[in-house]
Amino acid sequence: MLGSLPGAGPLLVCRRARVFVEYHRSVLTLLAWQWRAVVTYAGVATLMVVVHRVGAQEWFTIPALPLTVMGAAIGIFVSFRTNSCYDRWWEGRRLWGQLVNTSRHFASQTLGYVDTTHAAAPAIQRELVVRHIAYAHAMRCALREQPIAHDPGLLRALDADERAALADEPNPCHALLHRQVVAIAELRRIGAIDGFFLQQLDRSLAVLLDVQGGCERIKKTPFPQSYGFVGTKIIGVYSALLPLGMVASVGWLAIPIAVLVCLSFRLIDEVGDALEDPFSMQPLALPLHAITTTIEIDLLRRLGARELPATPAPDQQGVLM
Repeated sequence: MLGSLPGAGPLLVCRRARVFVEYHRSVLTLLAWQWRAVVTYAGVATLMVVVHRVGAQEWFTIPALPLTVMGAAIGIFVSFRTNSCYDRWWEGRRLWGQLVNTSRHFASQTLGYVDTTHAAAPAIQRELVVRHIAYAHAMRCALREQPIAHDPGLLRALDADERAALADEPNPCHALLHRQVVAIAELRRIGAIDGFFLQQLDRSLAVLLDVQGGCERIKKTPFPQSYGFVGTKIIGVYSALLPLGMVASVGWLAIPIAVLVCLSFRLIDEVGDALEDPFSMQPLALPLHAITTTIEIDLLRRLGARELPATPAPDQQGVLM
C-alpha cells in the first residue's frame, strides 16, 4: 500500500559544499581555499630565489627550455584528468536526463494504456506512478549513499511497511522495479491492458534498468587515484624548478610568477576532483535532489494531485542540490 504525498521536506545541503562555494566568490577566498598550496609554492620559490640572489649562487639556475617542456607536459596531464572526469560528469547528466524523460513517458503510458473499467485498475495505476516516484528518490539515495529510511521523498511516496521492506534489500531500486513488473503483470492478468501495451511498459522498465546500471557503473568505478597523486607531486617539483629558470631575468618576481603558474595547474587538478563523482554533494555535482523533485512534481500533476512539493531552487549560497 503506497503512502500519502504531503509537501516537500527541506533540501539536503552538505557542509563541505557550502565551504566549497564560499571559497569561490573572489580571488582572496580562492587563495584561502588553496592556502596550503599557495604557502608551499611560495615557500619553495622563495628558498630557490634566496639561494640565487642572497647567497650569490648564480650558477643555481636552469635553462628555460626544459621548464617549458615540463610545464606543457604538466598542463596536458592535469587537463587529461580533468577532461576525463568531466566525461564522467556529463555521462551521469545524460543518464539522469534519460531518467526524467522515461519517467514522464512511463507515467503517461500507465495512465493512458490501462482500461479503467476494471475495478482494480485505477488503484494499480496510481500505485505504479507513485512507486516510480519512490524509485527516483531511492536511486538518488543509493548514488549519494544516503539512508532511505528517513528520506523525505520516500516518506512522501511509500508507507511504513514498504519502507521497512526496502530496508532489508541490498538493491532497493531493483526491488521497486520488480514490484512494478509484478503490478503490470497483474494488470495483464485482469485484462486491463493487452499484450502490445504490456510490451511498451516493459520497454520503459528496461530503459530504467539501463539508466540505473549506467549510474552504478560510474559510482562504483572510481577514477584511478594515482592520477591525482602523480599530478600533485609533479606540480610540487615544478614549483621548485620554475623559479630557477626565471630568477636570472626577473629576479624576485620569480616568486609570485611561480606561485601563479603552479596554482593554475593545481586549480585545474582540483576541478577534476570535484567532477570525479557526479553524484556527490559537492556544488559541481549533479543536482539530484532537484531532478527527483521535478520528476515527482511532473508525475503528481498527471495524477491530478493538488499538494505538490516546492519547486527546487538554489539555496542562499547559490547551490542547487
